[in-house]
Amino acid sequence: MGQTTDRPAAGRAWSRPAQLVLGFAGAVLAGGTGLFLAAVFLHVAPANSLSRQYRDEIDGVVYPEFEQNWKLFAPNPLQQNVSVDARVRTVGPDGTTRTHDWIGLTAQDIAAIRGNPVPSHVEQNLLRRAWDFYDASHDQQDETPTSPRGGLAEQYLKRIALQRIGREADGEPVREIQFRSTAATVAPPSWSGEAAPEAPRVRELPWWPVAEEDYRELLG
Repeated sequence: MGQTTDRPAAGRAWSRPAQLVLGFAGAVLAGGTGLFLAAVFLHVAPANSLSRQYRDEIDGVVYPEFEQNWKLFAPNPLQQNVSVDARVRTVGPDGTTRTHDWIGLTAQDIAAIRGNPVPSHVEQNLLRRAWDFYDASHDQQDETPTSPRGGLAEQYLKRIALQRIGREADGEPVREIQFRSTAATVAPPSWSGEAAPEAPRVRELPWWPVAEEDYRELLG
């Protein structure tokens, strides 16, 4: 009896429908990537007729997650430690409103970073950049927006906090949220002869309502 030898199956070609699906998916991916890169380029490029005409669309792509700036090369680095806290109000089954204790959002990030040799970008910058975004788009006296992106900044900061806090606190649904920032100037070295820094500045924002829409597409 002759010995049979297994042979590898010959390679099969993709079917016509599969080729069309793959080609379409590749075209969509390449097109989306190209449009995104074009939006970022127009955002950082000097103002021109195209970027002025499509400013709203470009800002919609770039802000707030993909903002581009030159702070890495700033001649005056930040000289303050800014911490952000949040607290919520809940409503019990009998309609009683309860204000909960402050939650240190920045303290949570610092705890996640400390001892971690490769901390994530989210832990290092998400909350910090969200607060910078809010601070740059609001008046510090009455907390009113000073730019068209003020509402977006509020929503962005609120959703970051709600992502961590959740829909309930101590079993009661969250109905309002408030933020507080504490800015402490970094003390100069003793040999500099500079004056001691002022006391930390505390800034409390007004209470913001929390609706079901604020949790849309949040994890958890």
